[in-house]
Amino acid sequence: MSQTTRDHIKAYLLLGLPLIGSHVAQFAIQLVDTIMLGWYSIEALAAQVLAGTVFFVVFIFGSGFAFAVMPKVAQAEGAGDERGARRVTRMGIWASLMFGVVAMPVFLFAESLLLALGQEASLAKMGADYLAVAGWGLFPALIVMVLKSFLSALERTQAVLWITIVAVFANALVNYALIFGNWGAPEMGIVGAAWASFAVQTVSLILIVGYTQYATPEHEVFVRFWRPDWDALKDVFRLGWPIGVTTLAEVGLFAASSVMMGWLGTIPLAAHGIALQIASLTFMVHLGLSNAATVRAGRAHGRGDYDALRQGGFVVMGMSAVVALLAVILFLSIPELLLGTFLDPRDPDTSAVLAIGVGLMAAAALFQVVDAAQVMALGILRGVQDTKGPMIIAAIAYWVVGVPASYVLGFSLGLGGVGVWLGLALGLAVAAVLLIWRFVRWQP
Repeated sequence: MSQTTRDHIKAYLLLGLPLIGSHVAQFAIQLVDTIMLGWYSIEALAAQVLAGTVFFVVFIFGSGFAFAVMPKVAQAEGAGDERGARRVTRMGIWASLMFGVVAMPVFLFAESLLLALGQEASLAKMGADYLAVAGWGLFPALIVMVLKSFLSALERTQAVLWITIVAVFANALVNYALIFGNWGAPEMGIVGAAWASFAVQTVSLILIVGYTQYATPEHEVFVRFWRPDWDALKDVFRLGWPIGVTTLAEVGLFAASSVMMGWLGTIPLAAHGIALQIASLTFMVHLGLSNAATVRAGRAHGRGDYDALRQGGFVVMGMSAVVALLAVILFLSIPELLLGTFLDPRDPDTSAVLAIGVGLMAAAALFQVVDAAQVMALGILRGVQDTKGPMIIAAIAYWVVGVPASYVLGFSLGLGGVGVWLGLALGLAVAAVLLIWRFVRWQP
């Protein structure tokens, strides 16, 4: 039976809203860190921008295996293959743990890395102190991502949402205690935020493992978990590493912008960190819809319903475009109000941060639509397990176009932080055009 546009919208909302909520809640953990550290000190905020960027780049690269689990499980469920869903989920966890072991030295030797990237010595030291603690949270964070992908592919998104909401409140409470030294706890500043993040990631892992074991006993995800399944591991790796590289290329673009803003100084870096948090918050809506697109495209692919796959893809792109236009209106109409949420009005540097941040918010408004378009096309292509082509597109758009454009506009042409952000917009626009073109031309 064919589906109408209304049917697609309803299905995307039922699946996508909890995913959007879980992404927003997950992002709120980092957002709370930024707000509380901004209240603590501008220097601590700037250091956390650098350290958080390093952690997120590594984490998102390793999440490629988790993202690979989602379309594989969705396709298996669409074809009625529970055993296949179980196999790829187990090996997704294996691949993620292997990646974590390889990646840990980045966090343990972070100070040298940040200094090599041209950051101020005091910021590099504070950032390294943060990562020495928060880095260990990579292991639980990656496993949580795999199980979230598994549950999302089964359309059990409500549980994913509630577990993440619990994590948000736990993070806020521990942050409040450890950053500022409240309730008899030691005042630890940025290191307190790191301990809070690690604790919350661990609690999230316990909760999601418990729910998976309770709610999906028929899949037996953890039965004989220690037994290797080399074929499934190879399958997850084959699909996952291009996803990881693709995501790394995009996140790396924003990480490079953070490094460039660090060259401009502590205040521009703090303004950049706040504006990026706001832009990233709206992006979580698009990411949730993109995940829903991956699941629905994967299930349609599994049952061979390619008309529904294409029609659903165009519908969800339209839904995302509406959200992007609303974000543009907000960014251009009330930038000071949005930026001021992150700052203590009594801090003498607040006015300088706001002055820079308003320009960055205008630049962020420019790339809202193209950023939404590229992530939606990417989600649909992942659903049909097309990952290598998008990887090449991402590498070209972000690193051949975006990063050089940011440097030229920001430094060679003297536009400063706004120029760096205009380069981001250009890279995202190129990616959006090429990825949509690839989806339109896709054939089963």
